[in-house]
Amino acid sequence: MSLNVEDLARANVRALTPYQSARRLGGKGDVWLNANEYPEAVPFTVNATALNRYPECQPQTVIARYAAYSGLNTDQVLVSRGADEGIELLIRAFCEPGKDAILFCPPTYGMYHVSAETIGVAYRTIKLRENWQLDLPAIAAHLDGVKLVYVCSPNNPTGNPLNPQDMHQLLEITRGKALVVADEAYIEFCPQATLASWINTYPHLVILRTLSKAFALAGLRCGFTLANNAVIALLLKVIAPYPLSTLVADIAAQALSEQGIAQMRQHVTALNDNRRYLLDALHSCDCVEQVFASEANYVLARFSASDTVFKSLSDQGIILRDQHKQPGLAGCIRISVGTRQECERLIAALQSLPGITHSRGQA
Repeated sequence: MSLNVEDLARANVRALTPYQSARRLGGKGDVWLNANEYPEAVPFTVNATALNRYPECQPQTVIARYAAYSGLNTDQVLVSRGADEGIELLIRAFCEPGKDAILFCPPTYGMYHVSAETIGVAYRTIKLRENWQLDLPAIAAHLDGVKLVYVCSPNNPTGNPLNPQDMHQLLEITRGKALVVADEAYIEFCPQATLASWINTYPHLVILRTLSKAFALAGLRCGFTLANNAVIALLLKVIAPYPLSTLVADIAAQALSEQGIAQMRQHVTALNDNRRYLLDALHSCDCVEQVFASEANYVLARFSASDTVFKSLSDQGIILRDQHKQPGLAGCIRISVGTRQECERLIAALQSLPGITHSRGQA
C-alpha cells in the first residue's frame, strides 16, 4: 500500500496544470496591468447585519436587478461565484465524463479547458482564424460528441468581439447538438455586441457575465449565467446551496442599482478613453511590432524581444501579462488599461528601452 497521499487522487487531477491567474503568478510592482481589473477602488459600504443566517441560494434583489439590467426575465438569470463557476456548472450539468466533450477556440480564456479537465471531460480546440474570428467549417466538422461550445466575445486576450453573422451561423449548426456559451465578461466595453436579446430566439444559447471588470468588483467574485429558463433550472440542480455570501449579495445589489449602473458606465467611458490613448501611444514605441484593435479593457501588442521587454518592465514595477505561449501569439503581451497616469508611465518605460532588433518570431 502506498504511503503517498497523492496516489489517492484522481489521475486527471494529478496530471492537471492549474490555470495560472494573475495573482497566482504574482510579481512585485506598483502598476498592475496584468489582470484586466478596474484600476481604482469603488466606494461600497456593507449594509447587511444578519450574518447568523444562511444566505439565499439566489438572492432575489440581485437576480431581479440583473434581469432588468440585461433585459431578461428573472428565471433566465443565475448568479454564481464569478463567471468561472458558471463555466464549471455547465460542464457538470451537461457533460458525461469519459463520453462528452467541450469545444473552444484558442487563443482564448484558459479556464474552459481547466474546468473540463478537472471534471474529467474531454476538450477539443479549433483555432481562431488570423483575424481572430471563428473557423465555422472546422467547428462544424468537429461537433460529434460535443455538448458545449465556448466562445469569448470580446475575446480574451485578443480584445475583439466576434462577428454577429458568424454567431448566427454557429447557433444554427449547433442547434439540437450542443449549447453555445458566449463569455461576455467584457461586454460592458462594447455593449452593442451583446447577444442577450438572442436568448429567446435560440434556446441553446447561454451567456456568461461578471461584476469583476466594468463594475470594478473583481474581489467580490460575483458572476451571472443568462439562459433559457430550462437551462437555468438544470444549473440550479448542481450549484452549491449557498453560492454567494450575504456580504457579496449586499454589495452586488448596490452595484446593480440605478446609481451603481450609472457609476459603472462612467468607469467604462474613462477606461475607453484611456484605451484609445494606449492604442495610439503604443505605435510610437520602437519595440512594438504590432498593436491589435480592442473593444475591451486591455490591449494586445506584439513586441520585439518580448521576453526582454516583459522583464524590463517588471523590474520597473510595471506588471503585464505574457501571452507568448498561446497559439498564434508569439511575442505578444496583454496590457490591462489602467489610469491615465499608469498608461503614461508604461509608455514612458517602453520608449526608454534601448533599441531591440531581435524577436521571438511571428505567429
